[in-house]
Amino acid sequence: MADNKEAVIETEKQPRSVRVVLLALMITMMLAMLDNMIVGTAMPTIVGELGGLQHLSWVVTAYTLATAASTPIWGKLGDMYGRKGAFMTSIVIFLVGSALSGMAQDMGQLIGFRAVQGLGAGGLMVGVMAIIGDLIPPRERGKYQGMMAGIMALAMIGGPLIGGTITDHWGWRWSFYINLPLGIVALLAISAVLHLPKKRVQAKIDYLGAGLLALGISSIVLVTTWGGSEYAWGSARIMELIGIGVAALVGFVFVQTKAAAPIMPLHIFRSRNFTLMSIIGFITGFVMFGATLFLPLYQQSVQGASATNSGLLLLPMLGAMLVTSMVAGRVTTGTGRYKAFPIVGGVLMAVGLFLLSQMDTGTTRFTSGLYMAVLGLGMGCLMQITMLVAQNSVEMKDMGVASSSTTLFRTLGSSFGVAIMGALFNQRVQDVMTERAGALGSKVTEQSAQLDAASLAKLPAAAREAYQYAVSSGTHSAFLLGAVVSVGALVAAVFVKEVPLRGAGAGASQPEGSAEGAVSDSAPKPTVAETV
Repeated sequence: MADNKEAVIETEKQPRSVRVVLLALMITMMLAMLDNMIVGTAMPTIVGELGGLQHLSWVVTAYTLATAASTPIWGKLGDMYGRKGAFMTSIVIFLVGSALSGMAQDMGQLIGFRAVQGLGAGGLMVGVMAIIGDLIPPRERGKYQGMMAGIMALAMIGGPLIGGTITDHWGWRWSFYINLPLGIVALLAISAVLHLPKKRVQAKIDYLGAGLLALGISSIVLVTTWGGSEYAWGSARIMELIGIGVAALVGFVFVQTKAAAPIMPLHIFRSRNFTLMSIIGFITGFVMFGATLFLPLYQQSVQGASATNSGLLLLPMLGAMLVTSMVAGRVTTGTGRYKAFPIVGGVLMAVGLFLLSQMDTGTTRFTSGLYMAVLGLGMGCLMQITMLVAQNSVEMKDMGVASSSTTLFRTLGSSFGVAIMGALFNQRVQDVMTERAGALGSKVTEQSAQLDAASLAKLPAAAREAYQYAVSSGTHSAFLLGAVVSVGALVAAVFVKEVPLRGAGAGASQPEGSAEGAVSDSAPKPTVAETV
């Protein structure tokens, strides 16, 4: 008890240290979110210098695969050997991968170095969430939701603009080199100021489980990446990947029941709230990344917006998401209650997507902006609450795997969302172009259903009008599917059990878990002062 009092006193003496750590964590979070958006803008220039157009998709795919496959492993390493060491290691690997990618001399090297970068990136977001989970009690964590949502909005809006500016003025290699100064600042701050309790678990790492999980996740990501683009959905290659993925994941589940230190302990899914948050996170990822893909495409192709400012086109959605996330965080911190937010978020997300599905060639930018704002309000109620409740639903010793699992489900949701909504969109565009422009329409979109501004400008007026109608029809189908899927998040939210959020005091409640409603956790909860 005396130790706890000393910790509270020490907390009051170290507000600057806490702020320094949080600033370093936010910088790292921005690195993780900005990278693909900056690099995506530079890709035409990269291909122009390095060649290898046929391997272009692998520059993104290699990074995505490595990130998704390594995410749960980083979470487990943090739980077993200490969060600070695992987090700093992931930053170093990410920076090494960034430096090597900037020095790549051909497309093969770039793909390999992007995989190295992705391995490090898998630990960045997980490390940020898990360390915040260690430093700040769930009851207080809501205050920082707006900060994290702001970083996300800044990355989505500023990424394409920053990427274009860097590429035009400094060259594409600086799209990777820009990570180095920011990453080094974060690394030095964390090294000097963050002092988490040291851990050492005697059990060996579950290498078999890690390998099976990585194989299963990689197969799923490849299916969603290649299906309908590189290979037909019913092709032998896609069927093989599905078979490998299912077999690997079934084997992984079996291994987890036997391993001494499982990569993803299955007991965390006994918590109803944790399982429901994983479902909601998957659906939120499905919807969000689908929306960020098709909204700029619709506004550029149908409403004639400039591609240069594509990030700004999402401002109504991201601004609403930021405001709602801040309000939800403050209310959660003040009252300790949170169940209303997933329910309201599920309703608004479904309504927003349905409204977006009603857009046509005559919809004004103001109207589409209002529809996007409704969707943003819904996602703002869900984005950070899912992580908060998931972390509150497990013991402190499982904070890393809880954070990594929630992040992984959201990542997989985004992969499925982009793939399934994309397949529906592409098929609808092809059908409508054939109906309205005949053989010319089919020829125009035989390579890709997504035309850039230059290609669109070269089309005859009749074909251009047909394409605008086709894009409008395709976005209708994609967003309507998103609205149907988002109903699942609402249903899951209804069944969430409002377990009191753990606070910093001695009387904090235990995480919800077993049928009895609580999981014993004899280890003392670290306070900010004990960990910083």
